[in-house]
Amino acid sequence: MADLTSDFLGIKSPNPFWLASAPPTDKEYNVRRAFEAGWGGVVWKTLGAEGPPVVNVNGPRYGAIYGADRRLLGLNNIELITDRPLETNLEEMARVKADYPDRALIASIMVPCDEASWKAILPRVAETNADGIELNFGCPHGMSERGMGAAVGQVPEYIEMVTRWCKQYYDRPVIVKLTPNITDVRYPARAAKNGGADAVSLINTISSITSVNLDSFSPEPSIDGKGSHGGYCGPAVKPIAMNMVAEIARDAETHGLPISGIGGITTWRDAAEFMALGAGNVQVCTAAMTYGFRIVQEMISGLSQWMDEKGYTSIDDFVGMAVPNVTDWQYLNLNYVAKAKIDQDACIKCGRCYAACEDTSHQAIWMKEGRVFEVNDAECVACNLCVEVCPVEGCISMEPMEIGQTDPRTGRVVVEEYANWTSHPNNPMSRAAE
Repeated sequence: MADLTSDFLGIKSPNPFWLASAPPTDKEYNVRRAFEAGWGGVVWKTLGAEGPPVVNVNGPRYGAIYGADRRLLGLNNIELITDRPLETNLEEMARVKADYPDRALIASIMVPCDEASWKAILPRVAETNADGIELNFGCPHGMSERGMGAAVGQVPEYIEMVTRWCKQYYDRPVIVKLTPNITDVRYPARAAKNGGADAVSLINTISSITSVNLDSFSPEPSIDGKGSHGGYCGPAVKPIAMNMVAEIARDAETHGLPISGIGGITTWRDAAEFMALGAGNVQVCTAAMTYGFRIVQEMISGLSQWMDEKGYTSIDDFVGMAVPNVTDWQYLNLNYVAKAKIDQDACIKCGRCYAACEDTSHQAIWMKEGRVFEVNDAECVACNLCVEVCPVEGCISMEPMEIGQTDPRTGRVVVEEYANWTSHPNNPMSRAAE
């Protein structure tokens, strides 16, 4: 049996599935239920400094994007950090950690961007015996307008400065949570590393407006006729998150910096993909909010079974395995050519592949008598659109072809060799050299 035990920054947990800092980790009651359900760790909902209380809206806090089957694809929230007293949170964290010593418990923190504020809160967090802290430099709404959250995460110099303060006044692991609301995530990651961060976590939510009510003309969720941008999360952000994780994992300046992957993780497969791209563990939020805490059991069993099938005995066996295969476009091999192939036995003759290719691509699919669809290899550029629009999984596949291979129906050579890709006119680097 595969061993799912996680050792992230020396923080041990029975599996790599942590709950991200969010409403599911807001209080002792929730966290205890999460641990009983099987979660390996939690990042407690973000703590703030003592002082004027944080006040959340008392109207709707969430907006959503749905698929055709009303499956939740994306969730937008306008909730702020914890509105519960700091002392209450700290007392609850201490009790939970004492009762679940084998689970990871991380304190998310967001206080004003001055040394005194961080120096004041860190010793109090340390007294809870939490395993580490996560610096919330990612929240894009509400708190960022007060000079915290993403307002810090968008300025690498601030990230490095605050991280240094935390490493000075706190003796356990410091994780820096990065915002995706930035042009190039490598710069804040480098700043975190330069400041001494033990790891980075990403992504936090994406600044967004999910919908507009066309009767009241207010963004949703609407609070007394007004709306605001919020933080977008859920399955729809997974591709963005994975790209950012990969960029950090393969960047020469942050290579080796541990990563906690966040963003749209709903299944064990999602988690495995993040880990293959360099994440040492993963954090989950929207999936738990959609399906409940017990979803972690499916993640655990699915990952364990896949690891057994692959012969992996620990998660370390495959963490980062995909990173060497992530490259810049200019290094892709133009001598690799594939063509679409349609399985006539599986085809339901819906014609979606034909319509998509004929109207918007390369006119490479013929419709013959009886609504039989065939691929014209001479025109097919292997764009893969037909595969993506086909409603029958596995009906259309991309089959590699050999250099010099001809289309038997036309006699045309459909795969020609590019002898020198570095000088090929399609190579943007060759054009740049000119």
